[in-house]
Amino acid sequence: MNLLDGAPRRFGEALGGTLWGGTLYELAPGESLPYHWQVGEEEWVVALTGRPTLRTPEGERALEPWDVAVFVRGPAGAHQLRNDTDSPVRFVMFSTVSDPEVVTYLDEDRTGVIANWSRPEQPRIRGWVHEP
Repeated sequence: MNLLDGAPRRFGEALGGTLWGGTLYELAPGESLPYHWQVGEEEWVVALTGRPTLRTPEGERALEPWDVAVFVRGPAGAHQLRNDTDSPVRFVMFSTVSDPEVVTYLDEDRTGVIANWSRPEQPRIRGWVHEP
């Protein structure tokens, strides 16, 4: 798999991963991911092209190609990536795998849960456990 030429997609499972996952993202100018933190998963980001803006509890900064950041489990690992530039940005997120997983979306003041996503023989459970 080529992270520079491939289409944005999830790829951990496709490559045979069971404890780690990965997602290749490309954000157009003005696009962003939600500001959030996870209960069970630790995530890493590697900037590939462009200069995505990283928001964490410590503030904001632009990432340069090949910059790496780590987001630990819990509120200290809250993060958001967005594109404040005039060109597309591309980055890859790697994460541990947690099933079930609980995610808090800070700007939306809600918390969601997903379970059994890795167990095709079980019914998927997905919903909000806290909403404003």
